[in-house]
This record gives sequence, structure tokens and C-alpha cells, in this order.
Amino acid sequence: MDLSLLTQLILVTIAFFAGLISSIAGSGGILTLPALLWVGLPPLTALATNKVQSSVGTLSSTWNFFRRGHLAVKPLVASIVMAIIGSIAGTLTVQAVDGATLSRLIPFLLLGIAIYFLMSPKVKQTDSAPILGLNAFAGTAALGMGFYGGFFGPGMGSIMPFLFLWLLGHNLVKATAETKLMILAVNGTSAVIFAVNGFVLWELALPMAIAQIVGARLGSNLVMTRGSGLLQPIITVVTIGVALKLLFFP
Repeated sequence: MDLSLLTQLILVTIAFFAGLISSIAGSGGILTLPALLWVGLPPLTALATNKVQSSVGTLSSTWNFFRRGHLAVKPLVASIVMAIIGSIAGTLTVQAVDGATLSRLIPFLLLGIAIYFLMSPKVKQTDSAPILGLNAFAGTAALGMGFYGGFFGPGMGSIMPFLFLWLLGHNLVKATAETKLMILAVNGTSAVIFAVNGFVLWELALPMAIAQIVGARLGSNLVMTRGSGLLQPIITVVTIGVALKLLFFP
């Protein structure tokens, strides 16, 4: 496509803020995907380009959490594998099943999570007692979220930290870091499939990816320095925003 320089600069700027928001509270795709569709990209091209540039941003924040000691990969290997399996299954299923019912239910789930973060006392900076073991978490929450990510996707960045917090008892900063790794596994799988099939508009995906890297690095640094005091209110606001967007602007 022949996009003007101004249009490309606007998209790159949006990608920066999406990377910033995603690294803190997830759901940066609610900014980038509508913007790509707005400038006239065909839906599959927009989706593919969005997956690639957002996956690069997620990779940036994930690496930043890892190198700063907030992310342990080994305990999550089973969850990553199950999330990828779920993502593949969800991607295949959505081609054959009407997702209208799910799209109507998800906003209410997100509002419930937002109310939980809004009404609960300040989330602790330390871990608490888990409800599930790592393998049980992998076979239930990780598999389910992988399926959801492949099948539908919006709000995954808000749901996943809640599951790490609630089921594994992880503190909010740790849960946020782990969420980035899980989303990278799910969306990265999808991005590779799209790229292999030739749907990615690389001349737009690459500059947007660079902007995502910068935004994601800044946001992840804020998470690590400010902790749950920053995360809890932002996750609440973003989750409510995604829920309202899905309810009134599906």
C-alpha cells in the first residue's frame, strides 16, 4: 500500500504508546489494530502486521523483565507449551465456529476482573500461597488462555496477570512479567504463521516494531521501579476500557 509519510508517522506513534501500555497492563492491540484498519489495510493484512509488531514489543518487555531478574522461564516451560497448543487449537477452531457468544461474554469477565482489582486492598509485593501447582496451572489456565488467544484474544493481557495472581499466588510484578512471556508464546506463534503465509506488510510492521520496542522497554522499567502501586490502578483502568470497547464498539 502507498501510505503517506504522515500516516506512517501516526501509526508508529500509536505503536509506541501501545508498547508502553502493553508492557504495563496489556491490551495495546486495542490501539494498533483499529488504527491499521482505519488507514485501509485489508483485515488479514492488518491482523498479521499487528501480530508481528506487537510480538516484537512483547519480546522487548519480556527480555527486560528477564534480564532484571523478575522472570524465571524454567518453571513456566509446561505452561508455555500448553499455551502454544491452545493457541493452535483456538486458531483452527475459530475458522469453523461462530465466536459471537464468546465475544458477548468476555466484556463481563473483564469487568469482573476490573472490579476485583478496584475493590481489593493493595496487592502485596510478595508471593502468597498458591491454589494450583505449576502442572495443574499449565493444563488448565495456560491451555485455556492459549486457546482464547488463538480464538479471540482481546483482554488477554488483563486476564492472565489475574490468573497468575489468584491461582499461583504470585505478586503483581512477577505476574505481569510472566504474562508477557505467555502472550509472546501465543501471539508469536500466530505471527510466524501469518508471516510464512505472506500476510505481513513489512514496510509498516518493522518501523512500528521499533516503536513498540522503545515503548515496551520504558513501560517495563516503570513496572519494575514503581511496582504494584503503579500496576494495580493502570490494570483496572485498561481492563475497564477494553471491556467497554468490546461492549459498545465490537
